[in-house]
Amino acid sequence: MGEEREDPQKLKRIAAAAFDYENDPRWADYWSNILIPPHLSSRSDVIDHFKRKFYQRYIDPDLVVEAMSTNGSSQSTKSSGSSSSSSAPSNDQPRPRNTGSTTRTSGPSAAAGQNPTPVRWDRQTIQFSINAWVFIVAVLAIIPLVPKHLSSRASRLSFMGTACSSLYSLYTLHGRPRAWNLQGIQAYLQSIIATKDFIYVIYCLTFVTSHLCLRFALIPILCRSLEHVAKFLRCNFSRSTLYRKYLEDPCVWVESNTTTLNILSSHSEIGLGFLLIISLLSWQRNIIQTFMYWQLLKLMYNAPVTAGYHQSVWAKIGRVVNPLIHRYCPFLNTPLSAVQRWWLR
Repeated sequence: MGEEREDPQKLKRIAAAAFDYENDPRWADYWSNILIPPHLSSRSDVIDHFKRKFYQRYIDPDLVVEAMSTNGSSQSTKSSGSSSSSSAPSNDQPRPRNTGSTTRTSGPSAAAGQNPTPVRWDRQTIQFSINAWVFIVAVLAIIPLVPKHLSSRASRLSFMGTACSSLYSLYTLHGRPRAWNLQGIQAYLQSIIATKDFIYVIYCLTFVTSHLCLRFALIPILCRSLEHVAKFLRCNFSRSTLYRKYLEDPCVWVESNTTTLNILSSHSEIGLGFLLIISLLSWQRNIIQTFMYWQLLKLMYNAPVTAGYHQSVWAKIGRVVNPLIHRYCPFLNTPLSAVQRWWLR
């Protein structure tokens, strides 16, 4: 009977292992949003564990995913146990009688032992701090009642904060170029150009230097920072009373609706491209910025982490616009076909 109960889970694990994760755009987005130490991201057992978690979340909720085994902690406990056992005989030796001088010298050490340990600023904590600050500043910039000069400054700060967060994530995950020459930098760029962090770096640099203040451009920034903040709070403050009372439901909603947030971001990113084209008719036009942003949209259309969302939005636009062009503006078919060839090249 026990083997019959285990057979369904065994079949589910086999199906999860055989699933084609690389061709699923949701897996690339799911993996890019996982915050784990760099030395663990290359381990096959860690990758397989998160693949099973992905399969459980998106494909088969009935799959039972076991927790990862922490061998390092068990080894550390064993080493600490052996060290304590080795130091035990020394404690049995007779100690000399304490004098006044020894009590005075032992006072500072005892006081130092009572001091709390400092907060450890690891990669996840730094990312949380930056993204929480970006979220607050971006919300301040997007509120209509905020004065224009303050809103413009807050939007620039939010773009700068997101760029710093993305650059730090690129550095921790991919390191630096192996060689500071043309070939080394080219190989490094080829390894990071399709990542979501690199896309956000270019996105933020495109708008942080622009004189055109578009609050609409802050929507992808808000979605990204909200995902990072909610994920960190769920992982580190799940036992907090304040979190369970006020923040648990919003964080659960954010984590369960990451696809919705990504779709919202893709709609706003494509809408920004058309807004920049319209801005070419105003005195605030910037031809270089518009060209660079459409190159970025082309990258988003082809990059695996964003291709699924952008291609679906462009497909919807094509289903609406193409019949109207064929019916009312057939002379636009030739330039549109040329643009499509450039876009898909």
